[in-house]
Amino acid sequence: MKTVNPYGALILAGGNARRLGGVHKPGLLIGGVRLLDRVLAAVPDAVPRVVVGPPQPTPPDVRVVREEPPGGGPVAALSAGITALADATQQAISWLALLAGDLPFLTPGVITALRLAAEGAEGAVLVDPDGRDQYLAGVYRMDALATAVTSVGPPSGVPLRRVVAGLDLVRVPAPERPGAAPPWLDCDDAEDIRAAEAFARQASDQTVNRPTVGRKEADG
Repeated sequence: MKTVNPYGALILAGGNARRLGGVHKPGLLIGGVRLLDRVLAAVPDAVPRVVVGPPQPTPPDVRVVREEPPGGGPVAALSAGITALADATQQAISWLALLAGDLPFLTPGVITALRLAAEGAEGAVLVDPDGRDQYLAGVYRMDALATAVTSVGPPSGVPLRRVVAGLDLVRVPAPERPGAAPPWLDCDDAEDIRAAEAFARQASDQTVNRPTVGRKEADG
C-alpha cells in the first residue's frame, strides 16, 4: 500500500449565508450533526487542524482564528489560516487540505484520493459531475499555495480562483454511486439543506436496516 504524506487541514467556516437568512452555515445540523463537525471528521489524521471563522465549539486539537477583516472573503480567510498553521507547529507543513465548512458528505477516503493524486503536482481538486472544479475540496502543496496567496497582494475581496489559477492542479472526478450522498455537495441554500437532510436520513435508514451477518438466534 502506498504511503501518503502527512498533511494539515484548513477549514473555511466564516461568514453568514444570505440565502439562508444570515445563519452561520457551519453550525447548521445535518442528520443531527453540525456541518463543521462533519467536515472535521473527513480529516481526523490531519495535523494541525485550523478553522477560520467566528468563535465556535471545536475539538481540543483544533485552533480557531479569524480573517482580517472579518467577512473579507475566502482568500483573506486562507491567508489567516496559513499564518495560523505556521504558528501551530514547529515543523513545516508540506501538504494542506483546504476545505469549505459546509461539505457534509466529504469523507476520509475522498481526502486520501486527493492526497495521492496531488503528488507530483501542486495540488488536486475534486470535480463535480458538471465539470466544475471544487477549489475548497482540495489538497495543495503548502509552499505553492502560500506563494500564490502572497502574489495577489491584499487578500480581502480577492476571488479564490485568482489564487489557484496558476497552480498545476490534478482534477479528480468525484466518486459517483447511485443514491449515495455526493461528497461535493455544499449547503448554499434551503434546497441544498433539504437535499443533504434527505441523504443523511437515507444513510441512517440503511444503517438501521442493515442485516446483521453471523448473529445466532438466542434459544427461547
